[in-house]
Amino acid sequence: MSRIGRQPIAVSTKVDVKLDGGGIRVKGPLGELSQQIPDGIDVNYDESTRVLDVKRQSDIKKHRALHGLMRALVANMVHGVDQGYEKKLKIIAVGYSAKVQGKDLTMQIGFCHPVIMPIPEGLSLETPSATEINVKGADKQAVGQFAAEIRSIRPPEPYNGKGIRYVDENVRRKAGKAFVGGGDK
Repeated sequence: MSRIGRQPIAVSTKVDVKLDGGGIRVKGPLGELSQQIPDGIDVNYDESTRVLDVKRQSDIKKHRALHGLMRALVANMVHGVDQGYEKKLKIIAVGYSAKVQGKDLTMQIGFCHPVIMPIPEGLSLETPSATEINVKGADKQAVGQFAAEIRSIRPPEPYNGKGIRYVDENVRRKAGKAFVGGGDK
């Protein structure tokens, strides 16, 4: 039995769970998310104890593979609509900056033109300073994907460390070419 799949999911009082047909719908203060449940996986919700359980119908390989995955996806949905997810990015370099303008993120990051990225539905962006970007939302996958797309425009380079990185990311630095003098005597 899957160690992850066996764990029950506690649902807070601020979150409403609805099981309908082959899917689950979770609604909370930060939004509403839904997920289709594949064949062979059963999700049970006990309203009195406010606990979700994910079970598999058999021990075939496909059902075992989906058991832990579906439990993790449902737990992420419940946490997301209740507390939300956040990724923080930092821009490192002189003259690089970012700001939110309406529904777009505008970045000056060393190109001859500003890079403009539309903000996806369900996400919110903050720029507390010109070199910080905070991506927030209820959907863990959407938050991580958009943060990765922002980072991929100018990933940190290993020699000077310039670029866009996650706040907790450690960039391994390489030594540059060492100048050895004394060529002509």
